Amino acid sequence: MTLAKFSGTGMTSDRTRARMVESLRARGIRNEAVLKVMSEVPRHVFVDEALQDRAYEVDKALPIGFGQTISTPEIVAIMSELLLARPGGPPAKVLEIGTGCGYQTAILGKLAKDVYTVERIAPLMDKARRTLRDLRYYNVIFKHADGHFGYAEGGPYEGIIMTAAAGQIPAELTAQLAFGGRMVLPVGVEQQQLYVIDRTETGLVQNVVHDVRFVPLVPGTV
Repeated sequence: MTLAKFSGTGMTSDRTRARMVESLRARGIRNEAVLKVMSEVPRHVFVDEALQDRAYEVDKALPIGFGQTISTPEIVAIMSELLLARPGGPPAKVLEIGTGCGYQTAILGKLAKDVYTVERIAPLMDKARRTLRDLRYYNVIFKHADGHFGYAEGGPYEGIIMTAAAGQIPAELTAQLAFGGRMVLPVGVEQQQLYVIDRTETGLVQNVVHDVRFVPLVPGTV
């Protein structure tokens, strides 16, 4: 597949994507690197054709099969901005828990040197791998595994993003966070909150950003 085939028209056009970015800016996203990348990545190719006209609605999470969703552009922007704002600067090596359709992976792939991504649902991972390969990403390493345990052999990581909500902060993931590293993740069951965790010389520092709604982090693989 050539890159030209990813060009959209109408509601999937570059102009529509530019309007999405301006909406993100109006909602408080300030990191220009994040905004630039989100203006470049064709979100519509990560969802089914029947849903592509809704791909650039800034506050819409869309189904991607297997009970999973693609996060809203707004939450992708928020989490990416938080990760880049770590005290040590933008992370060069990032771990993503929950590849899903690969859209957040694609954003991270343009912001970091290397991205390691874990997905428990094999068909989703395979589809995301094909899409990212067609988009010519060469810095993403995939693993089919239970996200609770991360990707220890690739660590430690300067940044970790989790795109599903854990009932509590997984100790296996904080152990893979480098000193000076930052993790951004939703935590909770009925009431979920977005956490930012920094690994400092004196330990882990946690901050709650705001309420969110994600699919749950499920154990095991399929």
